[in-house]
Amino acid sequence: MLNFKWLFLLPLLLMYGCSKEEKKQEVKEEISATTSEISAPEKSESVIDVKKEPADFVPEGYKIFEKSFGDLNKDGAEDCILIIKKADPAHIITDESRGKLDRNRRGIIILFKKGQGYELASKNASCFSSENEDGGVYYAPELDVYAEKGKLYIHYAHGRYGYCTYTFRWGKSDFELIGYDESSNTGPTVNSTTSINFLTGKQLDRTNVNEGAESGDEVFEDTWKKLKTTKLMTLSEIKDFDELDLSVY
Repeated sequence: MLNFKWLFLLPLLLMYGCSKEEKKQEVKEEISATTSEISAPEKSESVIDVKKEPADFVPEGYKIFEKSFGDLNKDGAEDCILIIKKADPAHIITDESRGKLDRNRRGIIILFKKGQGYELASKNASCFSSENEDGGVYYAPELDVYAEKGKLYIHYAHGRYGYCTYTFRWGKSDFELIGYDESSNTGPTVNSTTSINFLTGKQLDRTNVNEGAESGDEVFEDTWKKLKTTKLMTLSEIKDFDELDLSVY
């Protein structure tokens, strides 16, 4: 009788044991799959937005003010420099002597040439004032932006009073300010100059000590200064070139 009972229960015990082992195996497989998903996530590749025409990068509400070309990353291709200007009627004023003036600010977009299209390198939509600003006793400085020998130059001409030039070079992800040159003039006579090399961390100030000198007769006294910081400023972070304070260096 005892043997018959065990013969009857044995298949049930085997079925229960197998079912339990199968559930354990399923749980292990689920845990393993979850762990695998956590430890090895899928890599997302960054998509480079290449557009055919430079105008395709101009944001809504802006227009192209000037366009120029030049190699800015030394790959042999002609990159594009766009000076853009906001088109907001609220910033068009009427001056008593000059009539209607468009005081909308200007910005810059730099595009690298990529195959048959362009890729955005740097953008600053409002770093330049309007070309119609009040120049006081003189006229507002003339802005000239151009590429030369792989560098970007932002040049302000102050007429007979001199000029200032900002020199940028492509870095890891933006254009970095590597140089600044300024000349203070009275007509053709140079009163003083300043030259800053942000890469070497040095500044040279030259002052004409020959009072009453005419152009070519200047006698300069040189003063060297070591910069307080060598952190390079980027083009996209400059809010306003008119208010840019380089004394922090």
